[in-house]
Amino acid sequence: MSELKNDRFLRALLREPVDVTPVWMMRQAGRYLPEYRATRQQAGDFMALCKNPQLACEVTLQPLERYPLDAAILFSDILTVPDAMGLGLYFETGEGPRFKKTVKTEADVVALPIPNAEKDLDYVINAVKTIRGALNGRVPLIGFSGSPWTLATYMIEGGSSKDFRAAKNMMYQQPQVLHMLLDKLAVSIIDYLNAQIRAGAQAVQIFDSWGGALSAAACQEFSLAYMKKIIDGLIKEHDGRKVPVILFTKGGGLWLESMATTGADALGLDWTIDIGAARQRVGSKVALQGNMDPSVLYGSPQRIRDEVAHILASFGHGEGHVMNLGHGIDQHTNPQHAGEFIRAVHELSAPYHQS
Repeated sequence: MSELKNDRFLRALLREPVDVTPVWMMRQAGRYLPEYRATRQQAGDFMALCKNPQLACEVTLQPLERYPLDAAILFSDILTVPDAMGLGLYFETGEGPRFKKTVKTEADVVALPIPNAEKDLDYVINAVKTIRGALNGRVPLIGFSGSPWTLATYMIEGGSSKDFRAAKNMMYQQPQVLHMLLDKLAVSIIDYLNAQIRAGAQAVQIFDSWGGALSAAACQEFSLAYMKKIIDGLIKEHDGRKVPVILFTKGGGLWLESMATTGADALGLDWTIDIGAARQRVGSKVALQGNMDPSVLYGSPQRIRDEVAHILASFGHGEGHVMNLGHGIDQHTNPQHAGEFIRAVHELSAPYHQS
């Protein structure tokens, strides 16, 4: 593997000195880019794009050709693991992800296989290898997976949900069945992320997209406990470097102190919490990633710069900040505005890193 030319993202995650605050965007390879839409059309559909390592590599690199980003993130989907368990993932136009089979009973959970990532998810692992080679040390590559709780909601509901009625019904009526499912998912995710790390991912992020839908007690029992299990099982060093872990729970601002005890190196923040207040609460336990509201990118270039300046000032001087959006970039975003955001982070953050 080529030597890393820009490691400020990895350094920031480990709270080491950097020259400017590093920046990347969740969903940075996506529908807001015309070149992505063209490649997706060439692939035929979203899953065909995910399952073609060359095209997945192409779309991963597209935002890096436009912007001076400090990290690339593997192009894939969080639902690849349940798909590999035989649930039959497909995407309905305008409706998001769906599964042909759902998990409703103890027998359904018992029947689920634990996938072998190298074999059953080889297209993802091959994409990681292809992307890492194509990057040639330009910036680090982030691997990722969904959290057990988040994946379980899709598996139980059969797709997206507003109220998670079926998942919460299982949680309160048959908690032992939900625990069995979450444990199976945690074991599968450990194997999956470790395969990504061996293939070349230099940091990993766990997306707990629906953790914020839980009560405080349920979050501890049904989400955080399993994310901690995953982090405990991950490869800690590879290629002579530590592999940092980022934990992102949307709506998780209430539980930062607990999240900081999971062993994660960094916590991703959504836009509902002030990053300075978050830093005061977790101290030097973890780095923080985020957390501009993606909707700010609808604003003028000056409005975007003002918001970047506000977030940087709130975090303050010192290390341990990776700038990002508080969620994925919206498909209707003007690509030039994303460029303004990235440029503003690098230009305005330098004074915060001078000793």
